Amino acid sequence: MTVTPHSGSQPSGSRRPAASPAETAEAIRRGDRRALARAITLIESTRADHRAMAEELLAELLPHTGNSIRIGISGVPGVGKSTFIEAFGLHVIGQGHKVAVLAVDPSSQRTGGSILGDKTRMEELTRNTSAFIRPSPSGGTLGGVARRTREAMLACEAAGYDVVIVETVGVGQSETAVSDMVDLFMLLLLPGGGDELQGIKKGIVELADLIVVNKADGALVNAARHAVAEYRHALALLRSPSKDWKVPVLTCSAATRIGVPEVWETIGKYRSTLSATGALDVRRAEQARAWMWSEIAETLTDAFRHHPAVRADLAAAEHAVTHAETTPTVAARALLEKFLGRSR
Repeated sequence: MTVTPHSGSQPSGSRRPAASPAETAEAIRRGDRRALARAITLIESTRADHRAMAEELLAELLPHTGNSIRIGISGVPGVGKSTFIEAFGLHVIGQGHKVAVLAVDPSSQRTGGSILGDKTRMEELTRNTSAFIRPSPSGGTLGGVARRTREAMLACEAAGYDVVIVETVGVGQSETAVSDMVDLFMLLLLPGGGDELQGIKKGIVELADLIVVNKADGALVNAARHAVAEYRHALALLRSPSKDWKVPVLTCSAATRIGVPEVWETIGKYRSTLSATGALDVRRAEQARAWMWSEIAETLTDAFRHHPAVRADLAAAEHAVTHAETTPTVAARALLEKFLGRSR
């Protein structure tokens, strides 16, 4: 029989041994929110020993993942993403679901710090025991999402969150990376009509599985209706991301929560439609392959930057390129040959 010592019998200042990946995985599967938060911190760490532990943890969790609907949300500045996510999350919880929000905040290019303010903008949702909100710095990662967001999603699924939302930094060419990790990509727009559409990257509109015109209340109701007609006309000229789904354009007011139930119903129809044809399984399989190649590219870039021979010559190569003393192609080839151990 194992006897657990009373806490007072431990030496002063002693700490409990860190939980093993297997123990952490078990706690996550029980719905331990603190264990989930610690796991995501571990997953986001760049330390080599932490990465090894994170990989072991994810291997334990993987059989318990994949049972959620993964939703990516992006939108123009001022569209009210956080307000919408709170209203949407509360509605979905009211339908008997558990919601995880991975809100990616922009990182400073100078200091590497981030705002991490989403919890303060979703106070009601934060207090709900069926919700888990995790703000993470983007760290400058291309795509507006943290490098480990995909792995954090798996941890949330293993914890029983069957609706996982990824909120991206904003709208831009790089933000489209979120579509490679979610089942449905939602684009929030303002009641601006055709003029606003001209200011949005065509590529991100083509990736949207659902477009929602937010702030359709008060004096903006008629403008929102006009915007819907404009967007539907524009979408008719673009190819839908899936041959099995015609991209709908809806209106809602996150502030008054009018139209939010219809957004959730539409997501349910989307999931049913793509599941019935097998398109959802195909999409996830393609995303897993893209994830592998993304990890290869990012890991190789990290290894390249930290290679001793490359680090010794990198500053000189950058100086030569910026002062037009050589072409970027020649400089890159020279550095790559050092990285690969080849002599010129």
